Amino acid sequence: MATAFLPQFLVAPAGFGWQAMGRSNETRGALREVTKLGSPASERAPSDESLVIAAREGGQWAFEALFRRHANMAFGLAFRLLPRDGDVDDIVQDAFSIAFERLPSLQNPQAFAAWLGSIVVNTVSKRLRRRRLLERLGLSSAELYDPDQVVSPVAPVEVAIELKAIYRVLQGLPPQERVALVLRRVEGLEIAQIAEYMKTSQSTVKRRLMAAEARLGRARTR
Repeated sequence: MATAFLPQFLVAPAGFGWQAMGRSNETRGALREVTKLGSPASERAPSDESLVIAAREGGQWAFEALFRRHANMAFGLAFRLLPRDGDVDDIVQDAFSIAFERLPSLQNPQAFAAWLGSIVVNTVSKRLRRRRLLERLGLSSAELYDPDQVVSPVAPVEVAIELKAIYRVLQGLPPQERVALVLRRVEGLEIAQIAEYMKTSQSTVKRRLMAAEARLGRARTR
């Protein structure tokens, strides 16, 4: 059984630093610069379902409200999957752009957060696969990060040791194994949730996790 470690033990980037941009007029309106991200919704705030419905009807305020409500979640997830500030900025912008363009296809409007999370995961996976291909072709060099700079200095010793081990081994894992390991070990998701996020079967998730865990186990014994 994998042990989940709270994301609070990882150091987040200094700031968002994005510019409002997107692939459509609706997206550009929704990705306007905001100063308060992730503020908890009050009891009188509209539900995600209401916001999605309003956005589908062309309400710019609804796009912006969805962005404000879920940007921190998307940014944090992207960073934990790929702890590089520049990559994270692009990934989150792309994820919101894709989500807003595909909003009419969302069957359960109240599930917007989980749906957005799966888009973030897919966007990260594509970026990792593209980078890996460029490295194999000799068109790009491996861009590494220091696990010591990823784990918070206030993390308990046992947690810090485990997280650093995870983030060291991540850099050598195939993209899909890497994503599965982070979703399980860091995000603490169940197998069924990971399968939903990665749009694959539970048996495939288990196989990827088994391979990633084996690599992690070998790294610990070195």
